[in-house]
Amino acid sequence: MNFHVLNQAARIAALAAGIALCGLAPAAAQTQAFPAQPVKIVVPFPPGGTTDILARQLATELTQQWGQPVVVDNKPGASGTIFSEQLTRMPPDGYTLMLTATHHVINPGLYKSLKYNTRTDFTPIAEIAAVPNVLVVNPSFPAKNAQELVAYAKANPGKVNFGSAGTGGANHLAGELFKSSAGVSMVHIPYKGAAPALNDLLGGQIPIMFDSVPGVLPHIRAGKLRALGVTSLKRSPALPDVPTLDEAGLKGFEATAWFGLYAPGGMPPVLAAKINADVVRALNSEQVRGAFEKLGAQPGQMTQQQFADFVNAEISKWSKVIDDAKIKIE
Repeated sequence: MNFHVLNQAARIAALAAGIALCGLAPAAAQTQAFPAQPVKIVVPFPPGGTTDILARQLATELTQQWGQPVVVDNKPGASGTIFSEQLTRMPPDGYTLMLTATHHVINPGLYKSLKYNTRTDFTPIAEIAAVPNVLVVNPSFPAKNAQELVAYAKANPGKVNFGSAGTGGANHLAGELFKSSAGVSMVHIPYKGAAPALNDLLGGQIPIMFDSVPGVLPHIRAGKLRALGVTSLKRSPALPDVPTLDEAGLKGFEATAWFGLYAPGGMPPVLAAKINADVVRALNSEQVRGAFEKLGAQPGQMTQQQFADFVNAEISKWSKVIDDAKIKIE
């Protein structure tokens, strides 16, 4: 090969490298400048709920950190699926984000006609918080711990009822996971919300329920409910004497209510990693940790990739629980 050909090959290589760098430069510059305008965090549920409260705490801290307004907008409907679909059509530039609950990974197994692919149409950004559920029984129920409950349910198949806030909700699926993990048969009693289910549990109309620790903690402390086990892999700081269901023999049992931040699919990895790092920094602030502690919520600490892997694993886990329990919502 002569010098002219070599020189031409070098010029082509240099040109290709330059084109590649030009492609990277805008993404890097965009990330470095982010955010250059206000950011919106959409909560696909009504104001006042746990998801909304967490979002507003995070938005306040990010506003201070970023020097740009971070506003929360509530767009409820159909367990979060209506706005989730809208988000998939938005640009993945970080200026519109969604903070939603465990419903996001439950819905793919529950609804067969979603207009989006939960695995591919979103960029998981960060876990915001996790709130353990707790298995509680009315004090009149004979079981004093989780092992006794399993033994009682096996001796009385199909005769033990457990309540929930509604079919397909997180506390319903926690009960279904318990049934399959323990190998017991119990009957699900759905209610129109957590409050009426809890009222019937307190009144003795139903004996068992899974609910969030903050929702039932006052009743446990007052002796109106008995806690048999928490559903996280670590004990709840609010209930340090109550074992996890994993400790009680249901190895690997985990059914926490958790909350995540998402962007549209296709976000540049460098931007997703930056937003994740900024969010985790906000979650570790004294103000946010204090506010979350009052809710019984544990701030998230995952990297962006760890959270993306976690989301995929949760979709698979809950889809299997839903299929095994033959739960269908059209």
